Amino acid sequence: MNSDPAVLMHLCSTDEWSQAQARGELRPESLTAAGFVHLSTPEQVHLPANRLYRGRTDLVLLHIDPARLTSTVRWEPGVATDPKAMLFPHLYGPLPIDAVIDVTRYPPGPDGMFSAM
Repeated sequence: MNSDPAVLMHLCSTDEWSQAQARGELRPESLTAAGFVHLSTPEQVHLPANRLYRGRTDLVLLHIDPARLTSTVRWEPGVATDPKAMLFPHLYGPLPIDAVIDVTRYPPGPDGMFSAM
């Protein structure tokens, strides 16, 4: 699944996005803890959303133009419960806000679960 998608996605809270806009870049906790920013394709984004954010109503999806990223993106496995052979894009550096081409709300359904795009 690493055939250069036109758009990548990143989930964050509205507060995190506001802070990133003020700083000019997004530096989520994962950048310090794991060394990268978790990204997804539109077809994958519901998997981490359901695993990490089930029921949260304050999330936005950052739509990212991969050509505007200034750090390396590596396609790597997610977690063992993800579909076999599925790779996720990981950004090895901060996410520049200039790479974000759209921001949309990402509310869960009535059951608290997020659906695929």
